[in-house]
Amino acid sequence: MTDKIKKILVALDGSKNSMRGLNSAISLAKPMGAEIKGVYVRPTPPIFGRMKPMYSEKLTKDEAFLGLAKKNAVKNGVKFSAKITEFQNPGKYIVKLAQDQNFDLIVVGARGMSSAKEIFLGSVSNYIVHKSKIQVLVVK
Repeated sequence: MTDKIKKILVALDGSKNSMRGLNSAISLAKPMGAEIKGVYVRPTPPIFGRMKPMYSEKLTKDEAFLGLAKKNAVKNGVKFSAKITEFQNPGKYIVKLAQDQNFDLIVVGARGMSSAKEIFLGSVSNYIVHKSKIQVLVVK
C-alpha cells in the first residue's frame, strides 16, 4: 500500500469481522490523514407481514452499529461518513461505488453475515477481491 491513500471504503454489515475491518481501516487512515466511508447494504425486507417487526428491529440494530462505527473513527481522529443502501447486490454495489467515487482502497471483513445464497454463489469479500480494480484489504 502506498501513502497516496486518502479515501477508504469500508464494507460494514453489523458483524464482528466488519468491525475488525473498520478498525484496520482506522489504523491505516489515521497516519495518512485519509477519510473513511462506511457502506452498509441492507437486505431485502421480508415479504410476509408478520416478519415486518423483526425487520424493523434489524434496521434499528444496523443504525446503532453505524453509530458505533462512527464513534470509533471519530475517537481516533479519523473523518467518517456512512452510506446506507437497500436492495442491492452488496459485492457489485461496493465495487461500483468504489470506482465511481474514486476510492483508493476497499476494506472488507473476510466473513460477515451471509445468507444461504452466498454459500452457493460465493461471498461478498470474494466477489470484491476478484472484481475490484482498486486495492482491496481483506481482514480476518
